[in-house]
Amino acid sequence: MKRPEPEQLMTPAMRSVVSAMARATRPPFYSMTPRQARATYEIGAGVLELPVRALPKVQDFTLSVRDGNSLAARLYVPREPTQKLGGWPTLLYFHGGGFTIGSINSHDVLCRELSHGADCAVVSVNYRLAPEHKFPTAANDAWDALLGLVAMADTLGLDVSRLAVGGDSAGGTLAAVCAVLARDAGLPLVLQLLIYPGCAAHQDTRSHHTFAHGFVLDEPSITWFFNQYIRTPADRDDWRFSPLNAPDVDGVAPAWLGLAECDPLVDEGLLYADKLRAAGVAVDLEIYRGVTHEFIKMGRAIPEALQAQADAAQALRQAFDK
Repeated sequence: MKRPEPEQLMTPAMRSVVSAMARATRPPFYSMTPRQARATYEIGAGVLELPVRALPKVQDFTLSVRDGNSLAARLYVPREPTQKLGGWPTLLYFHGGGFTIGSINSHDVLCRELSHGADCAVVSVNYRLAPEHKFPTAANDAWDALLGLVAMADTLGLDVSRLAVGGDSAGGTLAAVCAVLARDAGLPLVLQLLIYPGCAAHQDTRSHHTFAHGFVLDEPSITWFFNQYIRTPADRDDWRFSPLNAPDVDGVAPAWLGLAECDPLVDEGLLYADKLRAAGVAVDLEIYRGVTHEFIKMGRAIPEALQAQADAAQALRQAFDK
């Protein structure tokens, strides 16, 4: 039986979105300066998202990092507390964007939905971006943000005994790194929520070849993002860039992985799920068929985005209730 062409794997709704993107003839990120790419991404980030959900508390604050700088952060609280039984269970969230673009603003709608759906606090962090801040700055910022959040938990009304990390794409990479560092530091996490995370050192899996062009995230863009971030090619093999290269993942937090079938990163996500399972880590793996990278932020157009948001929220609820 003949294998379907890669384009035929996409759902009709996903094909419609991809076609609309092609008709828009937006210059690719790799043809822009990083500053231009950030501005372009911010403008388009909310086009396919759900309307902004009102929450009773959305608070901007800062988290200090090791070199004396501060990171912008945003706290989301889903409802007014009905009783005083300690702080909120909390998800620390890292946005995607190839370590080069994205912000707490570009992922505001998604964080609101996760806070509402999981009935938890969400803290989103503006880690520093490349090329101004090369590897391993983003990884260091992510870990420092986690430690800073723990230190500020009482002030913010958070329960550090029910703490999860999560992120999409490059943010998923950072969450996976934090899960390993938290294990090493003896900091218990209840879950690592990994949405199509980058996990591998090189773009050499079958899915990188199959979905190299025409599926939202293309090979030239991935190469451009990574070249902004790394200092030398050797950085790619550092486990903080490629969690698949971590010496071991025994004892890290349980994982929920949400992957997109038509995504260059899907195979490395599967490989990371296998690595975690082989180490005895509990893994809940969901592969959303017929959709591409970035789909979870397309709730207006892609039904699978709503399902993935609901699944992620349910995974958080279950982890916080244990």
